[in-house]
Amino acid sequence: MKACSLCRKEVAIDKYFSMKSVCPNCGRDLHICLNFRFYSESAHNKCVEVKAEYQRMRDRANFCDYFVFRDDKTASGNDKGKEDARKRVDDLFRK
Repeated sequence: MKACSLCRKEVAIDKYFSMKSVCPNCGRDLHICLNFRFYSESAHNKCVEVKAEYQRMRDRANFCDYFVFRDDKTASGNDKGKEDARKRVDDLFRK
């Protein structure tokens, strides 16, 4: 299942998904960089897709031709990885 990166709630994506699609929970745009499968804070232009054009507003709808909605696993996996890393560092310094 897919999840909106802004409200973190599940959304159903069908074959009619377009740039104008909005989240039924928060009402914000879904065709945004933050929901893009290749979005990365550490990458150049915050996108791993090298052919994608630079997008100034990452939380608003755009015309990216390479858009692929990220899986819920990917979105929550990044947060879980950060939490695990933080826990390991805390455990390291508590000993």
